[in-house]
Amino acid sequence: MKVDIFDFELDRSLIADRPADPRDSSRLLDLSEEDKITDRHFYDLPDILRPGDLLVFNDTRVIPARLYGARGEARVEVTLYRPVDGIKWWAFIKNAKRLHPGDTIRFYTDDIAPEESAFTASVIEKKADDGVLLAFDCPPEELASRLQKYGLMPLPPYIKRDKPVHGGIWDKYNDKENYQTIYARHDGAVAAPTAGLHFTDRVFKALAEKGVEKVFVTLHVGAGTFLPVKTEDTKDHKMHSEYCEISPAACDAVNKAKAEGRRVIAVGTTSLRLLETAADEKGVLHPFAGDTGIFITPGYRFKAIDMIITNFHLPKSTLFMLICAIAGTDRMKAAYRHAIEQKYRFYSYGDSSIIKCVNKI
Repeated sequence: MKVDIFDFELDRSLIADRPADPRDSSRLLDLSEEDKITDRHFYDLPDILRPGDLLVFNDTRVIPARLYGARGEARVEVTLYRPVDGIKWWAFIKNAKRLHPGDTIRFYTDDIAPEESAFTASVIEKKADDGVLLAFDCPPEELASRLQKYGLMPLPPYIKRDKPVHGGIWDKYNDKENYQTIYARHDGAVAAPTAGLHFTDRVFKALAEKGVEKVFVTLHVGAGTFLPVKTEDTKDHKMHSEYCEISPAACDAVNKAKAEGRRVIAVGTTSLRLLETAADEKGVLHPFAGDTGIFITPGYRFKAIDMIITNFHLPKSTLFMLICAIAGTDRMKAAYRHAIEQKYRFYSYGDSSIIKCVNKI
């Protein structure tokens, strides 16, 4: 399938660089009925859902995986994306051509200069597609606290932030709070499951009063989610795998809802990809713990979901392909044209949508 099918024009002014305040005041494009497009706000979600609907959330927690470092006079920007063990990580690095195996990177902040830094990593290996393998020079049990001190949230490249400067304000946009769902529990993601950023205690209370149920799964979102599709045909694209887990209890909750004819609604593409990975050909979910590299394009028949809540995605991205698979390419292109005309805010900090799945087994 040609990647150009999934292209569209978007004015940069529609790319959100910070979330709505409060979070649930973001707009919600309602595509829950096949032939309608309705403009709402996210706090209207309980009015759209039915008693007995089951929402499936991804409870991964984003770690501050973006680091700024120096090798001599050279400055580098490091985004960790896949752990190997307690101290080794694969990373995408800007200015990586200046690095060689055996080099030491000294990480710095707005008030800790490179030469004063006690946080370093050694370059172990470089690969064209996989980036750079780093080994941090600290005990494994200290790495999390070092990342909290030296790291920033790994925002996608279309959200622009100033690089740290001496005497500046570390995280002046409050991304460590904003780029995290309120129900995040398990450390490991290097990108947020952004569909969940709109949920607030107020929305959860209204959903509970409506009789909407919820269940949690875990998929540690990788930085590969930001990578563009560079091939001309989808069959040639290589997906980066991500670690995920779904428990027996979560499987039971989803299987019970499906057996009773209740709707299963994925909160985000990450939850959806895990559900589809864990489902057998009859749509029954089984406990799963491991990597998934599932790549969903139009023609796929969904086994586990009835609807999805998701933000607006990049042109020619695997995520836009996925929602075209859910509702049809023509339907989603028309919906995106409407969203652009109505000045919806796009991408990670942008507005939301709820979409009915029409392509099911």
